[in-house]
Order: sequence, then structure tokens, then C-alpha cells
Amino acid sequence: MCIKDNLINLTKVRKMSRKVIDCEKLSGLLKGILSKKDEIRNAHYKQLLQISIEQPDLLYSKWDYIATFLDSDNHYHRYIAITLLANLAVVDVDNKFEKIFDKYFANIDCDRTMVAGQAALNSGKIAKAKPTLQTDITNRLINIDKTHQGKHVELIKSYAIEAFNEFFMDFSDKNKILGFVELQLKSESPKTRRIATEFLKKWQNFV
Repeated sequence: MCIKDNLINLTKVRKMSRKVIDCEKLSGLLKGILSKKDEIRNAHYKQLLQISIEQPDLLYSKWDYIATFLDSDNHYHRYIAITLLANLAVVDVDNKFEKIFDKYFANIDCDRTMVAGQAALNSGKIAKAKPTLQTDITNRLINIDKTHQGKHVELIKSYAIEAFNEFFMDFSDKNKILGFVELQLKSESPKTRRIATEFLKKWQNFV
């Protein structure tokens, strides 16, 4: 066997070792986010978040486990699932998100502002990664008034508008989005009015 073959085999071994280490690390991180200690839970979540952004294909193997958090009574666990799954949508070759679509977007209706806002905000990433879902996602966002059960629905709309930034240029019915955003210029939320104004300045000339 030549030196070149040895080098190739060594590279394969290193890649295999890396995968083993990564799997062990991921399992540890996923256990860590269940910790009752805030500092441990937050530290592990931050690492998982970084991985989901930089190496989503690596964390995709844990999709099913992460998706179980959507059923949790713990709002922080649902927050984690909402964020990580949105980042993994770009590598969802098995169309797993479609199977949890309703469960994921039910969080927009949640009375917890943190959870609902995160679901609305991250929906833009999903729509960008999955064009076939853009119409359904848009309909969910523009009907927040009818479905959200919390007290801060006007604030949640600001996150919806931010989400539209992710896929506005790719969406066929741009007027549907613009119509929703224009209505928010009279929102009771100063943040929502500001974001609506910024959105229209950026996009209304593209129609």
C-alpha cells in the first residue's frame, strides 16, 4: 500500500472518529438542556444553537428527539425546539417538518409571549427553506389576530413581519403580505409600527 493510500485511510478514520465524537457530544448537549440548573441548561442550548446554524446536517440526526420537545409542558423546552428545528429545516431532506407543521405553528397561538414570538420569528427561516410551505406559513402569520390567545398579540405581529423579510422576494402573492404589514402601521405596539414602517420602505417598491 502506498503512502497516498495510507493518507486516504487515515483521513477516513479521522472523519469516522469525528462523527463518533460529535454524536457523543450532541447526546451530552441534548441531555444538558434538560438540566434544572439555568447556567447548565443555557450553556448547552447556546452550543446546540451554534451547531444548528453552522452544521445543521450534524444535528439533523437528532431531529426526532428535538421534535418531542414540542409536546413538553415546559415552555423553555418548546422554545428550544422551535429555534433548533427552524435552523434544521434547510437540511430536512426527509420532509420531517411537514409532519409536525401543525404542532409547530400551534405555538404561535400560545399565551406565552416568549414561545409565540419565537415561533413567529423563526417561521421565516422555514418558509425560506421550504418554498412549498410559504402560503400556509403566510396564512398562519397574517391570521394571528384570530388565533393567538395571549395578551400581547400586537407585539407578536412584529415578529411575524420580521419573518416575512426572510422570504418576501420568493413569495408569489406579495400583496397579501404587504396588506397585512400596512395594517400594522396603526398597531398599538410601537415596536410593531416601527418594524412595519421599515418593512414597507424596504419592500413595497418590489411589487
